[in-house]
Amino acid sequence: MTTTNDSQASGPLTVPSDRLPSYGRELHASYAAADPCPHICFDGLVQPDLLARVAAEFPDLGEKGDIRFSDPNQLKLASRGTSRFGPVTRELAGFLNSPPFLDFLERLTGISGLIADPQFAGGGLHEIRRGGFLKIHADFSRHPEWQLDRRINLLLYLNEDWEESYGGHFELWDRGMTQCVKKFLPVVNRMVIFNTTDTSYHGHPDPLACPESRSRRSLALYYYTKGRPAGEVRSGNRITTRFRAREQDGAAMRRYNKVKDLVTRLVPPAILKRIYRKMK
Repeated sequence: MTTTNDSQASGPLTVPSDRLPSYGRELHASYAAADPCPHICFDGLVQPDLLARVAAEFPDLGEKGDIRFSDPNQLKLASRGTSRFGPVTRELAGFLNSPPFLDFLERLTGISGLIADPQFAGGGLHEIRRGGFLKIHADFSRHPEWQLDRRINLLLYLNEDWEESYGGHFELWDRGMTQCVKKFLPVVNRMVIFNTTDTSYHGHPDPLACPESRSRRSLALYYYTKGRPAGEVRSGNRITTRFRAREQDGAAMRRYNKVKDLVTRLVPPAILKRIYRKMK
């Protein structure tokens, strides 16, 4: 994990804006070599006072207009784009989509031509409550509206005083889905950045054990390019997420995903896009 603490920082991050390019270059080698996929975990990258205000304005998701996922793969809540962002959240999200931060990400990841998504398709504010989960999966590889390839995920956690016993660890699994290689507790001001490919399997697969009064909250941003290297995505340009069952996951999840994968293969992409738009 990379911890930052720069008393001279200005702006939303604890690293000065003029140092972001060199900071990204310095961390590129360790990012690219990380197992099981290129990734990095930062602690304290965002100014604590700013992040506290973002956490304070986090909405009560699950109301009319929000997205509710409830099936064998996931039990979670999400905002629709930026519709539920408060003013401080908009400020932070705007910076994380800005040219200076995109430049930092390009130097960190080695991926040039990154494009932010102001629509926050699939991203935005996410919440998982007690008993909720998000099974291991590989994310959709293609923006559902634009001809762009999804390349990078950024997850920023907002959970103050989060205890190990609550669970909710973000897990990275190996390509063969045989074991969890890395796991990170979703504590406040922890940011995980990783490459999005067909084999960057990740999730929060076990039911959350936090008190009823708490929930696992995060801000998610995705970044795109026009085109990508051959071989990163072997299952076509998917606008749907592909879930993978662990050995300990139940038969219901496997049956559900067999049907889901069959429908995804048989339904024309144009119809899948219309279904997606209705979900937004």
